[in-house]
Amino acid sequence: MNHQKLRLALEKRGYQVSVFDSASQAAEYLVSQIVGCTVGFGDSATLAAMDLASRLSECNQVFDPGSCPDEAFLETAKKALNTEIFLTSVNGVAETGELINLDGTGNRVAGSLFGHKKVYFVFGRNKIEPTLEQAIWRARNIAAPINAKRLGYRTPCAIKGDRCYDCTSPDRICNALVIYYGKMHSTEAEVILIDEALGY
Repeated sequence: MNHQKLRLALEKRGYQVSVFDSASQAAEYLVSQIVGCTVGFGDSATLAAMDLASRLSECNQVFDPGSCPDEAFLETAKKALNTEIFLTSVNGVAETGELINLDGTGNRVAGSLFGHKKVYFVFGRNKIEPTLEQAIWRARNIAAPINAKRLGYRTPCAIKGDRCYDCTSPDRICNALVIYYGKMHSTEAEVILIDEALGY
């Protein structure tokens, strides 16, 4: 992974960037940085694998809809939108610095765009692609089918497990595609880049 090339591209787009060799190092850093805050989570297999919600709960008030039973998901997701800090991952990253996210419900992309003092985008090297077009392709054809299957959805991509079918299923996981061309003006944003494969 060319850390320096991606770091420079992200910094040019307004992001703070921190690079770590491992998920454990990145988790330690985040725990040291986020203390005494309200913290919201976007749904993320990466963050779940790092056990960040549990670890940050020791010194913060955390709202993680991904850890809630179905009936509590929306209520917790709404609370996560009104926190000081918001953490999420991405479905794809271009070496040119654009970040890509797909969302079915909207809480994850909504929380990443507005309303928080600081947003952290946390992801592993497996999300990185050479170009914006390839990062979008990855989000739609790799991340979305795996996530839909993980969540037990009955979409064509989850059933066949091979690609996006641009379906109209009520379980469709990719109702919105967001391209972050740069840091939003209203909030601080830091990219946590980890030299491990994490999430989908």
